[in-house]
Amino acid sequence: MRIDVRGGRSVASHQYHQGALRVLRPHYLDDSGQVCYVVVNPGGAYLGADLYVLEVEVADGAKLLLTTQSATKIYRTPGSFAEQRMRLRLGEESQLELAPDQLIAYREASYRQNTHITLHPTSSLVMSEVITPGWSPDGASFRYEELRLRTEIRVESRGKIGLLALDNLLIRPPAYDVTGMGFMEGFSHVGSLIVVDRRVDQALVDELHVLTGGHDAYTGVSLTATANGISGLVLRSLSNSTEELNRLLGACSALLRQRWHGTAPLNLRKY
Repeated sequence: MRIDVRGGRSVASHQYHQGALRVLRPHYLDDSGQVCYVVVNPGGAYLGADLYVLEVEVADGAKLLLTTQSATKIYRTPGSFAEQRMRLRLGEESQLELAPDQLIAYREASYRQNTHITLHPTSSLVMSEVITPGWSPDGASFRYEELRLRTEIRVESRGKIGLLALDNLLIRPPAYDVTGMGFMEGFSHVGSLIVVDRRVDQALVDELHVLTGGHDAYTGVSLTATANGISGLVLRSLSNSTEELNRLLGACSALLRQRWHGTAPLNLRKY
């Protein structure tokens, strides 16, 4: 998918799909010109040996909100893991909000997610993620085998490409005592927020840290390195509730939308 600007609004100038994934018709949630696309998986879940590939380009000045219709479910993957590969490219003065519903890993599930992002120093990226263990017949949590989520962010300017951040999250419950310290500090859910924008600084990190203090979660916020004059931040939060993490990440995203773009908090109205 490629998003361009036409008549003051962002539109898909190129769109192609093959296989399981589809996108619903575009929506405009406010008068900012930002287009919202919803990714749909008619198959309902990811299974062993499944491979999903998404490539999205947000052209100069375009604005995209990309979300999912519902949670991404990883079922049993005997013999081979399920995998998603995503490649994102952001042009000058472009905006991308990536806000999928939660990732749910069920019993005996293995999953790998590789995300490669290339930005311009003037572009803006906000991406969130919530990971939760799925239901198991005996009522126990952490019955999935392994989750690997790797995100690589690079900034390109005048032909030079610099590595801004490399985030590699590995969760392998069978290797740990999943009930105590040393494995997610006894929590069951993980929330992440990655923000890259030229307006990111330590003051914003401190403000987000204060904002997260009002939620039932254990949260840390850190600045990334700087590449080609732009920096970012990474927020990671542990909790026992998907709803609590969604509220926390939603509050952080709402602050950024209001301050940077003058737009209201998201209301995707999926349920």
